[in-house]
Amino acid sequence: MQNQSKDPLHGVTLKAIVEKLVDFYGFDTLGELIPVKCFISNPSIKSSLTFLRKTDWARKKVEDLYIKSLPKFN
Repeated sequence: MQNQSKDPLHGVTLKAIVEKLVDFYGFDTLGELIPVKCFISNPSIKSSLTFLRKTDWARKKVEDLYIKSLPKFN
């Protein structure tokens, strides 16, 4: 019997989530969908990860957008 997690975030790193969202939406659209400075002002993957690791509410919004966008990625 396999115990597979039903959590779509299981085993997915924050870096992978941000990279996938940036590849799909780009920073401009991402900044419109989640208006935080790390996506709007001089955005980069590195600065976004630094901010999101410190800011739970923003990380939650990014994770929620990732889950909502999963069907679009295929």
